[in-house]
Amino acid sequence: MLPEGPLTSEVAVAEVPATLRTRQDPTARSGSSPDADSTPDDPLRRWPRWVVRPLVIYLASRVVTWTTLVMVSVITHQGLLDEVDRWDGQWFIRAAADGWPRHLPLNQGHVARSTIAFFPLFPLSIRWLSDLTGLSLLGAGITIATVTGGLAMVAIWALVRHYTDQRAADRATLLVAMFPGSFVLSLVYSEGFAITFLALGLLALMRRRWLLAGLLGLLASATTPVALAFEVSCLWCAYCEVTGGRNWRSLAAPLLAPLGFLSYQGWIWRHTGNLAAWRMTERGGWKSYPSIAYPVHTMAIFLRDPIATNKTDDLLFVGTVLAIVGAVVAIRSRMPMPMLLYGLSAAALGLISAPIGLRPRFVLLAFPLIIAVGTWLRGRAYATVLALSVGLLIGLTAFEVCSYRVFP
Repeated sequence: MLPEGPLTSEVAVAEVPATLRTRQDPTARSGSSPDADSTPDDPLRRWPRWVVRPLVIYLASRVVTWTTLVMVSVITHQGLLDEVDRWDGQWFIRAAADGWPRHLPLNQGHVARSTIAFFPLFPLSIRWLSDLTGLSLLGAGITIATVTGGLAMVAIWALVRHYTDQRAADRATLLVAMFPGSFVLSLVYSEGFAITFLALGLLALMRRRWLLAGLLGLLASATTPVALAFEVSCLWCAYCEVTGGRNWRSLAAPLLAPLGFLSYQGWIWRHTGNLAAWRMTERGGWKSYPSIAYPVHTMAIFLRDPIATNKTDDLLFVGTVLAIVGAVVAIRSRMPMPMLLYGLSAAALGLISAPIGLRPRFVLLAFPLIIAVGTWLRGRAYATVLALSVGLLIGLTAFEVCSYRVFP
């Protein structure tokens, strides 16, 4: 049985036969041991030198995004801050300013849109930073979104570097940073927060830091409901550890991870007096509900008449195709099981969420699928996909901030 400490000793792992390593290590997959020339080391040992690599990659992606935003603001004759303060960002700012209502707001007898639909950690962080620094709420929101976007790329680089080589980590991080949905990292959105917690949480699982993984999952699930997909990875690791070596401490991860989500549900129940306040707000205000048939419906609409579909149908169809391709590549790759399970589960949650679907930012939240493509492709194939991704990032950024036809 492997030691229960962090997986930092590649020599120790190599001493265990591959068949036993696959069965006993919850992070391993069949045939997943790296080649000798690409055996990973622990990047954290070289802190802070390695951090420069993902930060430079992130800076390059923000140059692309902010250049596009500036050009759009010149063309539309609107202020740059007006371009950023849009869509869900306005709701996060409202939650930071006014909090959450004590009663479900109604509109003609139906539950109306309100801040109840937005999880608390991100807007509370905006409020705290604004109070601490004197920044406006919008300035604090942009600052947090931008900084956490950089932290997310650092976490992704470290996560990939844990099981593969430096070049693959660079390719994967660059593809995630330039993914079309990454434009939200420059808006007042919580994706940077969520991805940081989730990527570090997956790394903690792979290093058998069960308590840390659970706490990071808790923070993630207090940021977005998509983070519940992380619970699948926690349960898998705990099952393998308990059945393989009676390691009951691994249960800390699945027990703690969903508490952010559950705590918010409990608090909003007490705050409003309605147990289903969040679900009713999602359904009444945004017409959002889980539906297993929704992905089939999305594909059928596009395939029935691709030319006549609106932009939302086009976006959801492309997102679904990209997720399927990423899932196939991830399943066939050497990706560790916790990453694979989270990526597939996050994509599945997006797929069955009507009418949200797999919009670009929800594919971004299923980042292991993008990582799988980034580590798999090389040479001209990678360069072609990266160039296409950059072009789509520019186009989607411009389209989303100068049009209200499709929300991110």
